[in-house]
Amino acid sequence: MTTVHEPAITTTAHELSVWPASTTEPHPGELAVGGVPLAEIAERFGTPVYVLDEAEVRDRCRTYRDAFPEAEVLYAAKAFLCRAMVHWMEEEGLGLDVCSAGELELAVTTGFPAEKIVLHGNAKSPRDLETALRLGVGRIVIDSPSEIARLAAAVGPEGHQKVMVRVVPGIHAGGHEKIRTGTEDQKFGLSISDGYAQHAIARILDQPQLELTGLHCHLGSQITSVKPYLQAIRRLVGLMARLHEQHGLVLPELDLGGGHGIAYRPGEQAMDLTTLARKVRAELAEACASAGIAVPRLIIEPGRAIAGPAGVALYHVLAVKRTGSHTFVAVDGGMSDNPRPALYGVRYEPRLVGRHGSSTLHPVTVVGRHCEAGDVLATDVDLPDDVRPGDLLAVPVAGAYHLSMASGYNMVGRPPVTAVKQGHARLLVRRESLDDIRRRDVGL
Repeated sequence: MTTVHEPAITTTAHELSVWPASTTEPHPGELAVGGVPLAEIAERFGTPVYVLDEAEVRDRCRTYRDAFPEAEVLYAAKAFLCRAMVHWMEEEGLGLDVCSAGELELAVTTGFPAEKIVLHGNAKSPRDLETALRLGVGRIVIDSPSEIARLAAAVGPEGHQKVMVRVVPGIHAGGHEKIRTGTEDQKFGLSISDGYAQHAIARILDQPQLELTGLHCHLGSQITSVKPYLQAIRRLVGLMARLHEQHGLVLPELDLGGGHGIAYRPGEQAMDLTTLARKVRAELAEACASAGIAVPRLIIEPGRAIAGPAGVALYHVLAVKRTGSHTFVAVDGGMSDNPRPALYGVRYEPRLVGRHGSSTLHPVTVVGRHCEAGDVLATDVDLPDDVRPGDLLAVPVAGAYHLSMASGYNMVGRPPVTAVKQGHARLLVRRESLDDIRRRDVGL
């Protein structure tokens, strides 16, 4: 009897377009990142497990430095932070943008210079401000009028702290309404249109221990068009010109935030960084020339665009179930390690790795293990029709806003983070164990 073998199907460059640049396919169905087979990582560290390609992170830092040589580039730590990321950012010459005492303490205790860190947030706690002043953070972004008096009192009459003011330019931008932060109807910043920003700035100028260095804005996330940033520049430079007329104030810095969109699935649009840099530079120079003010130093805060494409999440399939016309593939992770699909309806493109599956593809819904109907990782994705329990699924573009937003739901424990580089894998953050969970529960 003659055995008929299905022809091996190799992955196309289009399919790999959202994977780290180091991704290869040593054998059909087997993917390696940073020279390390993903199946080997899953076997060694268990699943779920997150993989960060160190070279991809560093290359993306350098791309920003090259595109914006005159600007200060701050990595937005909220996307994902661990000691290794802090170390990589320092070595690549980036600053840090943090939004809590926890992020700040982790960075400084890792050895990152506090003066290269910016603290922001719409509701900074007393601990946040105390930690920032104690460690000597470079700038604090004021987000509400009440922070001015609290910060001035904490600094003291003999102290000194550089601050910025987060303003709302009134611009709609971002991939989902829950991640649009440049509009008038959300919690961040002080509005230009109603005068709150100007009033806050006048109050800051009355506090000699606070040195106002510039304006800050953040339009949102997953922005793929350059136009909103150019609009923001015109509105912020207009405010800077009015401040110069009213107070003789010359602000040396302008922070445009981040929010640069990336592709989560092949064919999706991403921000063209070269075009963004060129047009922002030209718009800033033209707007300042028209307003008769000096060009401030530009600050940008990429987070997702650095960490996101460098990450891969690995899961093992636990069950395959057909219900009516739907096929559900359940994995050993879910919304506790990646809440983004439940929060924003984002879409991913998982794939089978570790073996050569059937060439016949079938649409499935990849779901998590949690007791929640909304625990869905990917809908209507094509997987081989022979996918079965024990298989390994890999989800690309998993480096940002997955583990940083992870929860303790169902007490399953948060996954570990590994790094790959030049054929070697190492543990960065260990798996959260049942012992960790038990130790937090101190009462009877």
